[in-house]
Amino acid sequence: MTKKKPITERVFSGMQPTGSLHLGNYLGAMINWIEMQKTRECIYCVVDLHAITVWQDPAELRQSIRQVTAAYIAAGLDPKKSIVFNQSQVAAHAELAWVFNCVARLGWLNRMTQFKEKAGKDREQASVGLYAYPNLMAADILAYRATHVPVGEDQKQHLELARDIAQKFNNDFKTSIEALGHPDGIFFPQPEPVITGPATRVMSLRDGTKKMSKSDPSDLSRINLTDDADAIATKIRKAKTDPEPLPSDEKGFEGRPEAENLVGIYAALTHRTVESVLTDFGGQQFSTFKKALAEVATDRLGRIGDETRRLMAEPGYIDHVLADGAARARAIATPIMDQVKDIVGLLRS
Repeated sequence: MTKKKPITERVFSGMQPTGSLHLGNYLGAMINWIEMQKTRECIYCVVDLHAITVWQDPAELRQSIRQVTAAYIAAGLDPKKSIVFNQSQVAAHAELAWVFNCVARLGWLNRMTQFKEKAGKDREQASVGLYAYPNLMAADILAYRATHVPVGEDQKQHLELARDIAQKFNNDFKTSIEALGHPDGIFFPQPEPVITGPATRVMSLRDGTKKMSKSDPSDLSRINLTDDADAIATKIRKAKTDPEPLPSDEKGFEGRPEAENLVGIYAALTHRTVESVLTDFGGQQFSTFKKALAEVATDRLGRIGDETRRLMAEPGYIDHVLADGAARARAIATPIMDQVKDIVGLLRS
């Protein structure tokens, strides 16, 4: 057996095509994705298999896959620098997920807080896919032997599970892995979380204690990347605040989550610190600050919305990007999956 080359640094991340991407996705993840593609090998996925853990209208799902892809590109992801594709076009995701279903333990999944939150009180009616979602997420990452994963705080537990699955797989099949040419007995790396970005936790515009979310029933709670300038300005104008002026320093945010959220958004969009923003606006009324925030947001996000809508008018181009990205993703994932089959003892042609 020839000795394998060491694993190089590889980034993987993805978002679900359920609803429009919003400001929280952009500031919390996508800005970081765009920076990473400049210096690292990056794979960015539209995770449509995760989307169907709850029922989706088929026609709407197809449209949403294209819309999220368009938003990726409009925000600055370059499909020539990064691999951009939808998950279901690469069979290794589902194949490896089944192997991981047989490696992961029920007790591990029982500790996943997101399942409890999403399934609600009637957990018996939740799909098996929703329960096993973290195993598929581990497969998404490890199908490429990715070493770094940009994630939000709410996904950190799932990444820790992916690390546990990688370690158990390596331990369970150590002899086979060594026979395949890995003398250290390590096939899957321990993927590292990358929790950075100008605003890792953007909150709802209607409730500063809740995270901005696609699933919030109020569209006024979020700024969608497809919103036009008028919609963005209206949502900022109607954003919940309190009657007090903006504080002069960060200590003044105590008990004022909405004020902290809006200032944090302004700081992230202008590449400034919260401290410097408060130097300019501390002591002023929200009406003045909201006008400034609306100008910044409409300039930055309005362009993304315009470009997203332009790309959505060219579905053939989007489908080409996804097909090309899927072919490049398969070129990485298929040989890795073949090795997994050899390691666990499955026959293949």
